[in-house]
Amino acid sequence: MKKVLFGLLIVSCFAFSKGEPRVETYNYGQNGMELVARSKKGVIIVSTYNSKMTIRQEIARKIYDLYLENKLQSNKKITVEGAEADVTGKCIIRKKNSLTAVDFYYEVVEWDSGLKEIYKNKL
Repeated sequence: MKKVLFGLLIVSCFAFSKGEPRVETYNYGQNGMELVARSKKGVIIVSTYNSKMTIRQEIARKIYDLYLENKLQSNKKITVEGAEADVTGKCIIRKKNSLTAVDFYYEVVEWDSGLKEIYKNKL
């Protein structure tokens, strides 16, 4: 009887454990301007590349907020925490007169479900 209970305990531990996160690659994504905002300094355009459709606007808004707080540096990797997923990517900031372009390139999307998607470019 003890062996049966111990066996059931072991099996249930494996059945309900999260295990390793699934890792997948993707080579598709949405590219484009997500946000155009006017500030005292001029116009700010936030664009995302290789983004996932369901979270692209939320992440673009958070990128804009980080830009306003001066927490972004050009050509640096950053991680943006969203409601459904955390996104790691590279941010490039370009300025010309009163126009500022903030481009964010998705590299890794870590979903709350445990799925981790890595962008792979088709070459």
